[in-house]
Amino acid sequence: MAEEKLPLIVTIDGPAGAGKSTIARLVAEKIGLPYLDTGAIYRAIAWQLNEMNVGPEESPEMLKLLADIKISFGLDTISVNGRDVTKEIRTPETDKIVSAYAALKCVRDALLSVQRAQAVKGLVADGRDMGTVVFPEAELKVFLTASAEERAKRRWKERVARGEKAVYDEILEQVNKRDDYDMHRTVAPLCPAQGSIILDSTEMTVDQVVDAIASLAAEYRKPSPR
Repeated sequence: MAEEKLPLIVTIDGPAGAGKSTIARLVAEKIGLPYLDTGAIYRAIAWQLNEMNVGPEESPEMLKLLADIKISFGLDTISVNGRDVTKEIRTPETDKIVSAYAALKCVRDALLSVQRAQAVKGLVADGRDMGTVVFPEAELKVFLTASAEERAKRRWKERVARGEKAVYDEILEQVNKRDDYDMHRTVAPLCPAQGSIILDSTEMTVDQVVDAIASLAAEYRKPSPR
């Protein structure tokens, strides 16, 4: 009889453009755990509120709207109140607004229980406060980073591959601004969680990063007692 393994929570935090979503998705597939795309959740919330002309400011109106916004996942898709917004949330326009909405306490509080509820069978989650706020009890916490220049280059390549117009210098400026904003915001600032393993992927391939995290996960994922 195959040994049953206990649920494992793996968090992968880090700055914008570090490749967290790609890495987390591949790690989850490699080690057989569900993947929680928290970045997509925040992007969807930001996109929806912006579409409704609700600015990124705490207000009673926003609290009511947040309670009515329903987010659902499909196979490689995400929907808000039944509308597929997979493409809309990955545009430069959404890149520019998501930080301001994600920094709001009411937004983060509204999504906290939603995210934690997904961890019953273990998961791999990426974001900026997965190990510090959402899953502080996670067995394996990774802080994935890379130089600002490398992260900007990766974003530039992604946009060009999608057929979008992209200027490297502008993307690098956006990355640096996002770093400064995320690290100094009042609510859940970006920083390595206590006990996290810092992994610099500047000189690493995607496969090398995935293998490194999967190897770490294997050390934490122990068979359950009989």
